[in-house]
Amino acid sequence: MRSKRPRGRRPRLAVAYAATAAILGPLIWLWQGSLLPDSYSVMTMGYADYGGGPHASSSPTAPGAETVAHHEHVPQAESGRDVSRLIADPDRPADVAMTIVARRQRFRLPSGRAFDGYTLNGTSPGPAIRAVKGQLVQVRLINESVPGGVTLHWHGVDVPNAADGVAGVTQDAVGVGGEFTYRFVADQAGTFWYHSHQMSHEQVRGGLLGALVVAPARREDAGAGPIVDVEALVHLYQGVRTVNGHEGDLRIAAPPGSRARVRVINTEYGLMPAWVSGAPYRLIAVDGTDVNGPAQVRDEAVAVAAGGRADLEVTMPEDGSPIRVHLGGPSGIVLGSTSYHAPPVPRPAATLDLLTYGARAPLTFDPGKPDRRFDYAIGRRPGFLDGVPGLWWTVNGGLYPGVPMFHVTEGEVVRMRISNDSGEAHPMHLHGHHAVVLSRDGVPATGSPWWVDSLEVGVGETYEIAFVADNPGLWMDHCHNLPHAGEGLTAHLMYEGYTTPFTVGGRAGNEPE
Repeated sequence: MRSKRPRGRRPRLAVAYAATAAILGPLIWLWQGSLLPDSYSVMTMGYADYGGGPHASSSPTAPGAETVAHHEHVPQAESGRDVSRLIADPDRPADVAMTIVARRQRFRLPSGRAFDGYTLNGTSPGPAIRAVKGQLVQVRLINESVPGGVTLHWHGVDVPNAADGVAGVTQDAVGVGGEFTYRFVADQAGTFWYHSHQMSHEQVRGGLLGALVVAPARREDAGAGPIVDVEALVHLYQGVRTVNGHEGDLRIAAPPGSRARVRVINTEYGLMPAWVSGAPYRLIAVDGTDVNGPAQVRDEAVAVAAGGRADLEVTMPEDGSPIRVHLGGPSGIVLGSTSYHAPPVPRPAATLDLLTYGARAPLTFDPGKPDRRFDYAIGRRPGFLDGVPGLWWTVNGGLYPGVPMFHVTEGEVVRMRISNDSGEAHPMHLHGHHAVVLSRDGVPATGSPWWVDSLEVGVGETYEIAFVADNPGLWMDHCHNLPHAGEGLTAHLMYEGYTTPFTVGGRAGNEPE
């Protein structure tokens, strides 16, 4: 005889099923909605943010090559608007030409310590590239053995968009056996660097990086005596701090009475303090832009953002005493002549405030009358990123890919408010442009115009920045703590009327972060 089910069991099961569906249904929907396709254009991600400016079509016009020098206007009606056509003059011969071969290999630092990672021309860091302002630089990249592909991004150099080196945005990653040639005019003197922008959170840390220095065409102070000029690229290899690939102190000869320019490059993911002991110094450039009227600094450190650069100038003592430039810790650059005995000193308690440092100077545009106003509000919340649950970064409240695409038109003045309520600091890096800092937490800048391409936005801080949209294309605007970028802290700046033929993922396996 069949047993009967207990009275009331069926309604209770129905309620349980309904409750489960009510809980899981939205989660499944959120999970499904977060999944990214195997191949997609960043232009289709998120939503258009016009910043209060006019809306325009982003559809390409008739195909045709676009050859532009930096800041040269290309009439939209005559251009193909394909970002891969935004190149330097193809008929102009290169002034600086070199080939860089990327490899995955075990390499040794000068100390003898060995690492498994990546090299450029057999070393890490890769070869320093030096040019003079106005020269055309040509770099042929060959991928000999880096699995997954490789690119080169010219950090801080406002190159034509096709040379920006971002996999899936401005080019395809260069696979094993492939090559790609970058060409750009070095039209700004200053300190820069280059690194891979394919799987950058892994490849940069593993060694695919190098220094790039652009000297002025002529020294305005040519009669002021000799200058010792040295780049100081700081990088950690599996926790080992190095300067230009050297562990410990790097000793540089500097005659008494000479001036020394130390070009500090922070390739790491966090803020790095730099300070000088043995003499006062001046901060003469930030992110490749000269400071106007730099005053002498004593007992203060300079905070160098991840990806950022700071040029420090010191005058060597007449008695030959050495000077130490500290780079995030006890090791660094020791400048000397007869002696290099300069013991480390603790970091100064005070940090130089670039909001007030230097002398004011007029800008070439009016940031008080912008054509576009954007908000870049950084937060954090739980959710799904490409199907993976976690606590992810947000832009304007949205998880990637639901983030803004900032639309601009060439020639416009752009103003952006960057705020950070995420609980962690973020070094924000806008490709292809330099922006001037207008204020921090509502306090206006009163010193030298503070131009940046890598800006540290601390916890709870809000910055107002401005720039002119004078370099057409499609540009990343992301956190240069590279794991953060891979965790969703990435947006893009897109010029109206320009498109990219490249996709993230796909057969090229493009993974920009």
